[in-house]
Amino acid sequence: MIGTRLDDVDAPRLIRGAYGWWFIGNQTWTLLRPECVGPDGTVDGDAVGFLRRVGAFRPRTPTSFSLTVLTTTTCNLGCGYCFQNTGLDETGGARPPRIGRAWLDDDVIDRVIAFTRDRMRRCEMDRLFLLLFGGEPLLNPRGCLNLLDRARTIGLDRCAMTTNGVLLTPRLARELYAAGLHGAQVTFDGSRADHDRIRVKRSGAPTFDTILRNVARAIEVTGLNWNLRVNVSHHNVDRIGDLVGELAADLIPDRCTVTFAWVGDAGFGYRNTMRHLDEVSDAFVSWSIAALEAGFRMARPGMRTTCQICSVPGGRYGAVVNADGKLFSCWQSAGKPGFEVGDVDEGYLDVAGVPERWVTCGYEYEQPDRARFDSFQDRVDGRLLDYLHTTGRL
Repeated sequence: MIGTRLDDVDAPRLIRGAYGWWFIGNQTWTLLRPECVGPDGTVDGDAVGFLRRVGAFRPRTPTSFSLTVLTTTTCNLGCGYCFQNTGLDETGGARPPRIGRAWLDDDVIDRVIAFTRDRMRRCEMDRLFLLLFGGEPLLNPRGCLNLLDRARTIGLDRCAMTTNGVLLTPRLARELYAAGLHGAQVTFDGSRADHDRIRVKRSGAPTFDTILRNVARAIEVTGLNWNLRVNVSHHNVDRIGDLVGELAADLIPDRCTVTFAWVGDAGFGYRNTMRHLDEVSDAFVSWSIAALEAGFRMARPGMRTTCQICSVPGGRYGAVVNADGKLFSCWQSAGKPGFEVGDVDEGYLDVAGVPERWVTCGYEYEQPDRARFDSFQDRVDGRLLDYLHTTGRL
């Protein structure tokens, strides 16, 4: 990473590649010749001038208000690493205790809309990005649909949903798409064999085929775009390579983006013991290339960024609202007792009085591992950019 900051949140990255240095800026991937970068990572003046002319240093100021709403805090799955768990299942099963139950109803929706309208007016924004979150948001489909309907009255521009996909029927997919949902993220915990040991219903039943079938049917009947997040840990790293073929067999690849993600040590009693070794980064690159060759989309490496909502204390550019109307700084703390930072009726508390409640996302890793993870990510992204460059896909 070089020292130039675009603003208080975002910073460009400089990564050594096979053919020079990759400068990753504001929607910019520029291959600089080796002589353009000094031994200390300083980019020479001519290169900086070029990067400014192409917009690599354009400030990434928000263009829409970002609102995350939990439609419910309950979930139909029992994933052991979930950050919303409050303990382990003492029986050894798939029913870990969770954060307190809350349910989004029409009264809370009206209050959320009033709060959001006011916050958008204050920051002089007329466009809204909405994320439907949970728990599992589709346990409350009426809440999702009614919130979408009301959000259109205050400038809904785009809406996404994070769902496990188990409850997504073709009919519900059509209703959500018609109401304004643009895309959804579902998670696979590795290949079918590993996923069905890790991502299970609270009864312990497997979910891989159900999720895959539901996404395939939703693709057929809607224009929704999909992000397929693949969680990687020591539990499944050995067989992740099998997953791309399993997904490609049933899905339309060019409607889906695949994201391979290191599972952070976020869950209660969970620790990912996978290490930042060269062979692991090599595996991430090989999986990404396999996904691209199968026709899936792949997000291009980006700048170092933090969340639009939690990076500015006080929620200037966004908010996270629990299903009961309480405000939290981040989706990682939502619903957790003692982390409330206000409510939609009274607004935010004075952050200076409750600084310990203002949790920020962006890193799910313990502090000592951050530098090692950044180095790991740079290695993966540099090799992926080399591949995209040599194949003409960048």
